[in-house]
Amino acid sequence: MKTFDIRFSVEKNTVYLQLHLKKGIYRFDTPYQITEKEWNYAEQRPKNPYTKNAKTIYDGLNRIKIKIANWLRDEKVNKVDIQQGIQDCLIEAYKQKPIIKGDYLVHQINAYIDSRKHVIEPNTLKRYYVFLRLVQRFEGYAMKHFKIKEVNASFVKQFFLYGTSEDYSPSTLYRTVSFVQTVLNFLEKRGVRTFAYELELPKIKKKTPFVTLTEEELNRIKHTSIPAELQHARDWLLISCYTGQRISDFMNFRSDMLRTIKGKNCLTFQQQKTGKDILLPLHPEVLHIIKKYQNKFPPKLSEQLYNRQIKEIAKFADIHALVYYNKRSGHRSKALQIPKWQAISSHIGRRSFASNFYGKIPTALLMEATGHGSESMFHNYINQMDIQRTITLAKYFDHAYEHSPINEKADE
Repeated sequence: MKTFDIRFSVEKNTVYLQLHLKKGIYRFDTPYQITEKEWNYAEQRPKNPYTKNAKTIYDGLNRIKIKIANWLRDEKVNKVDIQQGIQDCLIEAYKQKPIIKGDYLVHQINAYIDSRKHVIEPNTLKRYYVFLRLVQRFEGYAMKHFKIKEVNASFVKQFFLYGTSEDYSPSTLYRTVSFVQTVLNFLEKRGVRTFAYELELPKIKKKTPFVTLTEEELNRIKHTSIPAELQHARDWLLISCYTGQRISDFMNFRSDMLRTIKGKNCLTFQQQKTGKDILLPLHPEVLHIIKKYQNKFPPKLSEQLYNRQIKEIAKFADIHALVYYNKRSGHRSKALQIPKWQAISSHIGRRSFASNFYGKIPTALLMEATGHGSESMFHNYINQMDIQRTITLAKYFDHAYEHSPINEKADE
C-alpha cells in the first residue's frame, strides 16, 4: 500500500511519500512543496489540480506512484534494499516524464492525436488533450499504465468509479471513453486487436442544462434602455440569436459577405469550426441592425468583453428568472440554480435560434442555417422545456376542444 501525505517544516510544506510494506513503514521526501490550505488530506493530492503549481505536483505524484508500483510488482527485481530502490524510482520519476511506447494506451492516444493534427481544428485538438490528461490521471489513480489489451469493460467500470469519486460530470466521462473507443477503432483498422466492442457507454439520463432566450425576452432586450457602451454588444446578441452561428463566425461577419439572391438578402461565409460553406438568408431583425451601420455590421468585440457585456444587458432587461446552469464551483462544474442573466454567454444565440424556430420552420432548413451535420446533434441545441412552447400547445388544446364533439355534448 502506498500513501501520500503532507509534512510541515518551518519554511515550507513538503509532500512526502509514505509506504506501508510487510517489512515496515518507509518515508521519502518528494521534491514538491505546497501550502497546507492547498492540500487535500482525504484525497492525498492538491485540492485544485488545475493551477499551474498544483498540476505539476499532481502529475508528478502520479508518475511517482506508477513508477514505484511497477517496481514493487516486478518479480524480477531484487528488493533486498527497498530504501535504495524506492529512492531510485523517485529520482527517475522526477527527472523526466517517462516515455510510454508500444502497446500502451497513452502512447496510442498520443499517436492518434499526432495523426490527426493536420485535419482537425485547434479547439478539437485542445479537447483531445483534455481527454488524454484525464486518462493519465486515471492511470495515476490506478497506479499503472494500461496496455491496449487491458482497455475493456473492466477498464470502463473502474474509470467511471474514479471519475465519479472526483466529481467529473457524466458527460465528461462519457466523452472521454467515447474518445478512447475512437482510438481503439483507429487501431482496429490497422490490424491491431482491441476490445473496443466491450466499451459499452452508460446512457446519460440527464441532459446538461442550458438556457435560451425566448422571442419575448429578445424583444425586451431590444427595447430596454442601456448605456451607450453596451449598444454594440446588444446588436451582436440579437444578430447571433437570429443567425444561429457560433461567436467565431458571427463576430467575423463583414459587409463583403452580403449577397442579394433573387431579391433576398443573404450572407455567405465558411464556418470556422466545421469548414462548411453557409448561405444564410438574413432575418429582418438582422437587416434592421446592419442598416443602422450603413449596411455594415457592428464593430467587432473580444469574446471576453462580449460575454461580460451581454450579461449586463440581460440584467438591465430584468431577465431574472431562476434557471439551472452548469457553473464552475471550485474546480468542477455543477448544475446550480442562478438568475438567468448570469447564465448568458456567447453560445446562447445559437441555442436560442434553434429553440425559437424549431417547429415553426422545417428542421432540415434550420440545419442548413446552423450547419449541423445530423438531426440528433441539432436536437441537442433545442430547449424543449421552453415555457412558450408549452403555452402554444395549450392554445392548440383549447382550439381543438372548442371544435370537439365532447365540448358540444357538454353544452347540451
